[in-house]
Amino acid sequence: MHRRRRTALALSVALLGAGPLLAACGSEAHPGAAAVVGGDRIPVSALQAQVKDVRTAQQASPQAAQLIKNTGQLSRAKLHGLIFDRVLDRAATDAGVNVTRKQLQDARAAMAQQAGGEKAFADMLLQQRGVAPDQIDDAVREQVQLTALAAATGADLSTPQGQASVTKTLTEASKKLKIDVNPRYGTWDDKAIQLADTKTPWIAQVTKNGPQEGDAVTG
Repeated sequence: MHRRRRTALALSVALLGAGPLLAACGSEAHPGAAAVVGGDRIPVSALQAQVKDVRTAQQASPQAAQLIKNTGQLSRAKLHGLIFDRVLDRAATDAGVNVTRKQLQDARAAMAQQAGGEKAFADMLLQQRGVAPDQIDDAVREQVQLTALAAATGADLSTPQGQASVTKTLTEASKKLKIDVNPRYGTWDDKAIQLADTKTPWIAQVTKNGPQEGDAVTG
């Protein structure tokens, strides 16, 4: 179980990279939108709120300066996460995957225990994934949902073939959503399931040192 969680974490982080351009995004057609996914807007204000939560948590840390320095493209990373979660939701729905509240509670408890407690778990996610305390549930949900999706589609996440299979499933869901991104944040790559033109090397740390569960969450 832990091996699958670790692999799910590595896969989702690998997908965190950081589609057609949203020519009208931020204009008359989609004012104030950071992206439009499946016809639903992700407001710039919602993205900014996520970034603000992370910055607030970082500033309260003894390593504030280093944490902020290491997450220079936080807005794009957070937008990636917001989009990726919607892609994952669509893929899970298509595969008939349903994650219960108990599953999420049990998963979070297990992850926190493995990390050395809730505080250590929260500190780890903030340092290695730019996840604020109030965003932890979403990060855990991403991991549980990703693992469940793999199981439902018969993919073994411990193998390159299984990871490629899940990526293909996510790509199919991504294409169905017709994702348009505000050009200021880059463009969405359906095949890679990530924001193109985005460099977030700090995210890659989780594949080596991250919580052995929820890479993310993601974006």
